[in-house]
Amino acid sequence: MGKYLETYRNVVSPSELDHLGHMNVQYYFAAIGGGITSFQIALGLTPSDMRNGRRLAFVVVHGDTNFRAELRAGDIIRLETGVTEIAAKTATFHHRMINVEKETLSFETYFKCVLMNLDTRRAVEIPDDIREKLRTYLD
Repeated sequence: MGKYLETYRNVVSPSELDHLGHMNVQYYFAAIGGGITSFQIALGLTPSDMRNGRRLAFVVVHGDTNFRAELRAGDIIRLETGVTEIAAKTATFHHRMINVEKETLSFETYFKCVLMNLDTRRAVEIPDDIREKLRTYLD
């Protein structure tokens, strides 16, 4: 199995619960938003590089999501990110959310992403240095 990088950690807050008493969907994806940024930094796509450097970023074009177990207030969550596929202009990221205390999978999603040039807003080939770092996390 490939290497996963911890990209986010937090405690579920009572304010993140919905009327059913478990973490609302929007907070799962907020965690992934932070996780994607952390993962891109590990790949060399830092915020300053996105603003003033190569101006590249991975953007989601397709997602496949599974909710595995409820999360409630006080649960400690850890998001881990790995890679399941690398192509010329795309990579598929596997994000899995773990309930830290139970060490159980609560949520996972696969995001197929294109590497986008932020000036042209078009998909571009993944540069060799980023491709090498992606391979580090390939499952």
